[in-house]
Parts: sequence; structure tokens; C-alpha cells
Amino acid sequence: MVMKREKPLILSIETATGICSVCLSFGEDVVAYKESREKNAHSQMLSVLIEQLFQNSEYSIKDLDAVAVSKGPGSYTGLRIGVSSAKGIAYGLDIPLISVETLQILAYSSSLKYDGKYYMPMIDARRMEVYTAIYDSEMKEVKPISADIIEEDLYKDILQGKEIVLSGDGAEKCQKVLNDSRYVYDLETALSAKYMVHFAVEKYNNNQLEDVAYFEPYYLKEFIAQKSHVKGLY
Repeated sequence: MVMKREKPLILSIETATGICSVCLSFGEDVVAYKESREKNAHSQMLSVLIEQLFQNSEYSIKDLDAVAVSKGPGSYTGLRIGVSSAKGIAYGLDIPLISVETLQILAYSSSLKYDGKYYMPMIDARRMEVYTAIYDSEMKEVKPISADIIEEDLYKDILQGKEIVLSGDGAEKCQKVLNDSRYVYDLETALSAKYMVHFAVEKYNNNQLEDVAYFEPYYLKEFIAQKSHVKGLY
């Protein structure tokens, strides 16, 4: 049996939204970080970013102890690309695969800026719908993950005097509807593989690992293909 290092070297991959990012960490210390905000380019950019990550560090990909991936919910295509790459690396190097809830990553990043509140990360779905959940200051779920159509009084029973920090690419469109003074908008914080590190290390140490062969992203909703407008394809 291979002994685990006290401080694992982990590659974290985040592709759930329009930002594609990767992070190399030793323990909870970030060694290198790369991201791309080029639209619809995850499939082209992810392998490039991973290669650049190791070019800028003293480690090679063969030194990895585990690979972590943002599991969803989020973009169907983005999640598929990220998980496929993570599974390929884990299988090829025979190392553990770790998954981290995408919304929890966002909530944690906001908690580093806003202490002692509730956190409501939001990922844009379509129209006035978002993928969301609510977490407390210890990152425990107050409201489970769901796809919500935003209405003014939707969360009034949860508020109960508690300020809630809203973040993510779905939060901005909610400002006119969710305008209670107890809502705090963190519109600068974006999804990043850097904020996966804490959870990835914790899961690695607790042996909370995924089955590389059978793990699938958490899409939350089924993928709905759009009708093509290209002549001859409809």
C-alpha cells in the first residue's frame, strides 16, 4: 500500500462556467495558477493551461498525488471537458480522483471576504434561473443545491435577519429582484481552481475519493440541445 504524503501535490481543475482555470498546490499552498477567460475555448485551452502550470513550477505532472475537479452544477460542456481531463490524468498516472462541489467553491471564496454570514453562490442557468445553494460560515448546507427561478420572496424564510452574500455569474441578474437590504452582492469574486485547494486537501486526507471509471459530473439538469439554425441541419 502506498503511503500518503502529509502534504499532497494536487492538480485542481475548474471548468464549470466561462472561466477555465487550473491550480497546482502543495498542501494548502498554491504553487502555480493559470486561467483563461476566452469564450467557448475550454477544450482548446485546458491542456495548454495544465502544461503551462508545470512549466512554471519545480514539479512535473508525474509528481502528482491526486487530481481534483469541480463537479458541478454548471455548464454541461464545461463540466464534461473538465471531468474528462481529470479522469484521464487520474487513470493515466494511477492517482486518486477528487471531486469538489462547484457552488461550495464559490461560497468558500466569498467567505474569505465576508465573515460570519450565509453564502449563496449562483451559477447562471438561463433567463431568471440559477443553480444555487446556501451555506453557513462552516460551509455546511443551509439550503440544498437546486435550480431556482428567482422571485422576490423566494428566500424570505431563510433570511430571518441573517445577511446572505450572493456571488457568481448568476448573482448580477438577481439584483433588481432580490433587493432586500440583507442581501450582500459580491460580484467581483469568480470561480477559480485556487478556491478548490482547501476542499481537495481535506477530501484527500479523509480518503473521500471518486471511482475514476464511473464518476460523472453533477449536471443537475439534463442537457437540452438547441435547434440548429444552419441550413441543412434542421
